[in-house]
Amino acid sequence: MRGSVPESWTAPLRALRRSPGAFRAAGVLASAALLLPLAPGAATATDRQARSGTLQRAFAAASHEYHVPQSVLLGVSYLQSRWDTHSGAPSVTGGYGPMHLTDAAHAVAAVPHHSDGREDPRGDGSRAAAGPPRAARPAVLPAGELPPRLRTLEQAARVSGLPREALRRDPAANVRGGAALLAAAQKRLGLPLSDDPADWFGAVAGYPGASDTASATAFARDVFDVIRSGQRRTTDVGQRVALPAAPRLPDRPEQVGRLGLSDPPEEETECPSAVACEAIPAPYEKLQGDNYGNHDLADRPDSQKADFIVIHDTEGSWETTIKLIKDPAYVSWNYTVRSSDGHIAQHVRTKDVAWHAGNWYVNAKSVGIEHEGFLAQPDAWYTEEMYRTSARLVRYLSQELGVPLDRQHILGHDNVPGTTPATIKGMHTDPGPYWDWAHYFDLMGKPFRPTGGAYAGMVTVLPDYDAHKPAYTGCTAAAKPCAPHGSAAVRLYTQPNEKAPLVKDAGLRPDGSASTIDVNDTGARASTGQQFAVAARKGSWTAIWYLGQMAWFKNPLSRPTAVNAYGSVVTPKDGLAEVPVFGRAYPEKEAYPAGVPVQAPAPLPYKLLAGQAYVMGQRLRSEYLWAKTFDPEGHKVIQGKDVYYEIQFGHRVAFVKASDVTVRPSNR
Repeated sequence: MRGSVPESWTAPLRALRRSPGAFRAAGVLASAALLLPLAPGAATATDRQARSGTLQRAFAAASHEYHVPQSVLLGVSYLQSRWDTHSGAPSVTGGYGPMHLTDAAHAVAAVPHHSDGREDPRGDGSRAAAGPPRAARPAVLPAGELPPRLRTLEQAARVSGLPREALRRDPAANVRGGAALLAAAQKRLGLPLSDDPADWFGAVAGYPGASDTASATAFARDVFDVIRSGQRRTTDVGQRVALPAAPRLPDRPEQVGRLGLSDPPEEETECPSAVACEAIPAPYEKLQGDNYGNHDLADRPDSQKADFIVIHDTEGSWETTIKLIKDPAYVSWNYTVRSSDGHIAQHVRTKDVAWHAGNWYVNAKSVGIEHEGFLAQPDAWYTEEMYRTSARLVRYLSQELGVPLDRQHILGHDNVPGTTPATIKGMHTDPGPYWDWAHYFDLMGKPFRPTGGAYAGMVTVLPDYDAHKPAYTGCTAAAKPCAPHGSAAVRLYTQPNEKAPLVKDAGLRPDGSASTIDVNDTGARASTGQQFAVAARKGSWTAIWYLGQMAWFKNPLSRPTAVNAYGSVVTPKDGLAEVPVFGRAYPEKEAYPAGVPVQAPAPLPYKLLAGQAYVMGQRLRSEYLWAKTFDPEGHKVIQGKDVYYEIQFGHRVAFVKASDVTVRPSNR
């Protein structure tokens, strides 16, 4: 039910609606009031209490004006933005404000490519590079080709009469624009402007602009689940917003038929039942000469077990991404997740090997999931619906493939190691420091928690994403500061002092120069969920072993950025001063049969030194997939006697030979 709204709120709104010019003038003031952060002690308790409900009142006012139940507005907004304003900056797909009104032509038409993509996604030196680097492909469709789901702000301006700039920048106007869209949809569907949220299932289903009934229905079900369970949250600008639970609210999926959407084709996919999923197969085709694309046919898990799930972002729109996956001369990945409604497309079966991670060993033993978006938008953010749907997919794959839900098995593309010293610089850096790993794992039902005491010898990196806002550069131009934004990564220094140099990455910078704070520079970064052995503690600082050196990060008791953990670590065996580190766990020379070229071990330019310890992840038998022919009958899996341990060596994982190290408890 809608709450009663004081005349003092609605009268100014009606007056402003009659006068767009007046609204623009007032909108600037409203935006300033909503978006300016509160300085400690800068406002009285009464002021803070009044301001804390400003966004809540905006939802109430929009509900009253457009006769949309508050719970519907709040539920839709939560699935799109979690009620955050992002200071008026766009999402990864050009969505603005709490209601995620999309204006992609304005937001992302000039977005530069990030993720530093010079790698060969196949990552196998036995054959030519698999397709051109992604930087060579267009990221965004021309403005005239943008689908309606990426132009909802334009429609909101038309039905509400509000200026586009106000809809982008002013949260109150943005909420009104979203309410106007829902009310207009309800009228088109021939449904009443009812006080009963259940009557709005169809309008909610159509809100993100899905093109098929399954995606629309899945989105509406998620919104109604949020309304049933209720939510309460403090937003990115300190606004307290609450959605009371309505546990008996029914779904009305029959209303979705009024939207006139197509039914999805009945195709077999490997997806959980709670998501909308379609098959858009990547082509497996013979190309010129011995070349072929864009993946390898295999027989996993009988041939090899998938041990990793790799998280990517597309660095392009959904439409562009789907065009690319259909190109046999390009590369491939297993799934793509759409931002606006969480729709999933499967491209490569999990039994087959997609070319996505830039490391052939990881490709052969992983599944890759792309997410529509851009690593370094000025205020990069992903919709809640994308996070939820992707989390369901990963949880499903975890169960089906036997991949544990932890950061040793669920990697970002930016955690995949280079294969040789020469490939390290070109490895991709998505999904980057703005991907909210803590929230992602919460949604999977596997939250990061302390697992040890102060003397357990390990830490799990876990900053407060919303409050933790380290400075980055390079989002929009080289060396230009990025907008402040929540981050899942902590920065690592050579000394317990923020004025000290950052630690060095000998692979990224063989010349010995220091790391930078560029958004694509992973040389001095540790990310949420990653675990490291503690090297020292000093005051509010913690040191970890990282890339063969001691690395310090700020970890005060008042605002910790890591929690204590217990587990197993590896150290060099007695008598060894150093141990080589590898980017792949390939077999020993003697394991290769005739006709299969031996893959040299190729140690990386790092050393695990005596006296240091690194957290152990998986125990892996050495393997190499020989796949150079179009006919999969010519493929072979070579398994060796060597055993490797996966370790969290830097921001990226690495592998060490079990014969070189000793495994011990972290608290020794």
